Amino acid sequence: MTDGTRTSADAREWARAGTELLLDAVADFDEAGFSASSVLPEWTRGHLAAHVAANADALCNLVHWAATGEQTPMYASAEERAAGIAKGPALTADELRSWLTASAHRLAGGLDGLTDEQWQHQVVTAQGRTVPATELPWMRAREVCVHAVDLGTGVTFADLPSGFLTALVDEISTKRGLTGLPDGPLPEVAAWLAGRPHTLADAPELGPWL
Repeated sequence: MTDGTRTSADAREWARAGTELLLDAVADFDEAGFSASSVLPEWTRGHLAAHVAANADALCNLVHWAATGEQTPMYASAEERAAGIAKGPALTADELRSWLTASAHRLAGGLDGLTDEQWQHQVVTAQGRTVPATELPWMRAREVCVHAVDLGTGVTFADLPSGFLTALVDEISTKRGLTGLPDGPLPEVAAWLAGRPHTLADAPELGPWL
């Protein structure tokens, strides 16, 4: 249940906190709010909300896999994944908010229902990695926490749980093959590693992540 600086229980709490931040951020959005630009290039907030909602639906497929042994991939195809994101701007604000909320609650309920044995069952991510179901809360925590910032409503990396930021920095720096990190506050280092806007002086530019 442990991977370096995090546990599955940690990740479930971070996913809960990130979901709360994200749902609070969109609570008062009307159509104009969702059609405004996000922090991510070429994505509106509607695209981003649809992506996060579709991610919850996809992770529910992996929860089903872990619970039943029936192989249910996150997405049937790359085209299906893209279609889920693309339909965001076509939905009304209420429809998009309802999808975002319902999918998040359905995923949380599915995770809560897994037994100790089912948590150890192996599933396959959209990137083709075979992982135990204990990895699913971390996958969701990354999505909701980072994308809560990406909405561009004023939520920053400093608003995310410090334990999450530590685990995120550890994971991304390892994946990027970095042996050293710039000096600076943890939230700014995490933002830099994630390829998001930051205040670190003289830090080299990194490519996109997540």
